[in-house]
Amino acid sequence: MQWVKSFAAGALATLVFHQGLLALLYFLGVAPVAPYNWSATEPLGVPVVLSLAFWGGVWALPLWWLVRYKPTRLFWLVSLLFGAIAPTVVAMLLVFPLKGLPVSGATWAGGLLLNGAWGLGTALFMGPVFRCHPRSPVIPD
Repeated sequence: MQWVKSFAAGALATLVFHQGLLALLYFLGVAPVAPYNWSATEPLGVPVVLSLAFWGGVWALPLWWLVRYKPTRLFWLVSLLFGAIAPTVVAMLLVFPLKGLPVSGATWAGGLLLNGAWGLGTALFMGPVFRCHPRSPVIPD
């Protein structure tokens, strides 16, 4: 059940934290891409935001495996670092080139920020909100 909760935490964190930060950056004129994009993705025609939420749930599974027994300070730190780095590297080196999207310093910086927010949001939902942790939602040091 903890794995299902973790998937849900990652999907929800995508909708709230990743897309929420993107909305803020978009409305400040920093991000050129609008949040909560409902246009269809290839090849299945699933809305972009739902595809992102699904992949946020998938990425939450290895994150859960990494943080499930960590003490509090490492739980949050590993969630932030894993969130910022792992999905961003895969997006910039694999997904963007496959989709023919340009990769630049700005896309790297945006990916690190958005995915770092996703990592912290996922940790929040996995820990205190969904209480996925086998010992406690926030483990004492």
